[in-house]
Amino acid sequence: MKTKILIIYTGGTIGMVLDNKTNTLVPFDFEHLYKQVPEVEKFDLELSVKSFDKPIDSSDMTIDAWQKLAAIIDDNYQLYDGFVILHGTDTMAYTAAALSFMLENLGKPVILTGSQLPIGMIRTDGKENLITAIEIAAAKNHGTPVINEVAIYFEYKLYRGNRTHKYNAEHFDAFKSPNYPILAEAGINIEYNYPCLMPKPSGELKLRLDMDGNIGVLKLFPGITPAVVSSVLHSNGLKALIIETFGSGNVTTQEWFLNEIENAVSQRNLVVLNVTQCNQGAVNQGRYATSKGLLKAGVIGGSDITFEAAVTKLMYLFGNFSNIDEIKTNLSKNLRGEITAA
Repeated sequence: MKTKILIIYTGGTIGMVLDNKTNTLVPFDFEHLYKQVPEVEKFDLELSVKSFDKPIDSSDMTIDAWQKLAAIIDDNYQLYDGFVILHGTDTMAYTAAALSFMLENLGKPVILTGSQLPIGMIRTDGKENLITAIEIAAAKNHGTPVINEVAIYFEYKLYRGNRTHKYNAEHFDAFKSPNYPILAEAGINIEYNYPCLMPKPSGELKLRLDMDGNIGVLKLFPGITPAVVSSVLHSNGLKALIIETFGSGNVTTQEWFLNEIENAVSQRNLVVLNVTQCNQGAVNQGRYATSKGLLKAGVIGGSDITFEAAVTKLMYLFGNFSNIDEIKTNLSKNLRGEITAA
């Protein structure tokens, strides 16, 4: 029996071709995939394509769209061996992280990919990305999928989805995974980094569709004013706040700032997560005097989590748990390979 792969097209640069009549880039019908990428016919696979009714730019990605993607995978989980999601690059890391939390006990590959140049252009990177993503989604070892997680494939490298962020808008190698090794690298052969892969789960897939978007972000900078901090902390409906701090989790030691944070945590039960502004490294609250105040105030250290994973993890936790203490406990846990737990 042939391995079955479902390709889900959401939109994005990879699906664009030149309309000769208008001389503009327009989405092409992925039902005609073989016409645009005839190389995929050489796979001894059964490929199916499902497109969003209205393809969207990834900058317009929403919780609703994540829920739609997760539901498509859940509905087709028993019918296919793997899934490839074609997605715009700008928010691909957010979608990959969100899906990693929404698809609990995932035991099949869900590979996101896209391109920097439209698939209809001669120099496109889209064809190689798509072809190799399909091959990875179909890869098995003694009948078991090699990949059992949500991952991003881009420019010869496979990354854990919730460890990835887009760092380059100009080059083909648009993504990096600064705090976790790559899962695979494609050369003449695809070399898998087996010790770093998620193991096959023992339980059945559980769909976690509920996501709560009442998350705020406060990015610190020298000279930030009390008025700015207060306006963010007192946003209507705010349930959790990500503070993007300096270095290994450091902040100003000014009394007004620490008092604002402590009051938000102790008096309003606001969950506050400390995430570093640095592209690489981890939060280590208490290492320096400039982070001890946050520790005392009840702020949770985010370890080496990416900003994208921090946002979607908080959305997932508030969507699926009602007990604040349970949410705080889970924030510090490594739920889907998203952090290096202490």
